[in-house]
Amino acid sequence: MGDEVDGHEADRSRSVLLTRRLAVLTSALVLASAGTAHAADDPDVDAGECQVVKFCVGVGVGDETGGSGGQAGGAQGGSGDTTGLKCEYTKIEPKPPAEHPAWKGQDREKSVMYFYTCWDSTKPDGEQLQELDGFIAVPEAQPPAPQVDPQELAQQAVDSMTLLGPDIASPKAAGKFTVGVPMWMWVNQSATTYGPNTASASAGGVTVTATAKVSKIVWQMGDGATVTCNGPGTPYQASQGMAKSPTCGHVYSKTSAGAPGGKYQVTATSTWTIDWQGGGAAGQLTEIRQTNVQVAIGELQVVR
Repeated sequence: MGDEVDGHEADRSRSVLLTRRLAVLTSALVLASAGTAHAADDPDVDAGECQVVKFCVGVGVGDETGGSGGQAGGAQGGSGDTTGLKCEYTKIEPKPPAEHPAWKGQDREKSVMYFYTCWDSTKPDGEQLQELDGFIAVPEAQPPAPQVDPQELAQQAVDSMTLLGPDIASPKAAGKFTVGVPMWMWVNQSATTYGPNTASASAGGVTVTATAKVSKIVWQMGDGATVTCNGPGTPYQASQGMAKSPTCGHVYSKTSAGAPGGKYQVTATSTWTIDWQGGGAAGQLTEIRQTNVQVAIGELQVVR
């Protein structure tokens, strides 16, 4: 249950969260020192405190169908609901300068800016975590609409994945490697270390599905050489003899005796390419992961 505010009960936890988010996200709009807003007689308005922003917010707390609004300290709050996605809006007053990037090309004189925060109202009360927030500029007299950014949902889907660095099969730290002898490099493939790895995220009736897969692995060999492999590499077979790897390999020209600890540090950096689609949009994201291994390179021993 919420707290009593000027004789009215309101959901204080969400208003406090919104106020804190506003304090963080509007640092570029800082124009004055702290202040406190007091709720008026509207039972749907909670008191809000601001620490670093000029405008102090009273958050509208609507019923299940949304549609509430209020005014406190010169800022208006409202809420909306679209297929489970419930959003609260706070009008930004005074308006930020015309050159502020949050306007996104909108005419400042003919538009109003709001800060919104949205959550999935279909989840239990204890699980209604904030899912989306940001700024939106809309024409005068036009109410703001719940915001579902498919790319933000795509990033949420990616964040839910476990994407690790390469699972190096060769070279192994315990392996025996020799100057002039071709080294074959390859990695083990799994959903978390190579892909494909698929996950989805939903909000407001919009579902975005993202699929991640490693598109390349860049090997820094420790001797100054860099090898880029566009696949997992080819496992070595004894029948290959002294042949070079057809897909991913390296030949050392000097031993690792002069390297720290007598070993070269090999770093394998994987680029995860994530394709996503949903909500009438599609795009691509990238994630980078690394794995290290130390290998000793010795002299070729000649038997006489």
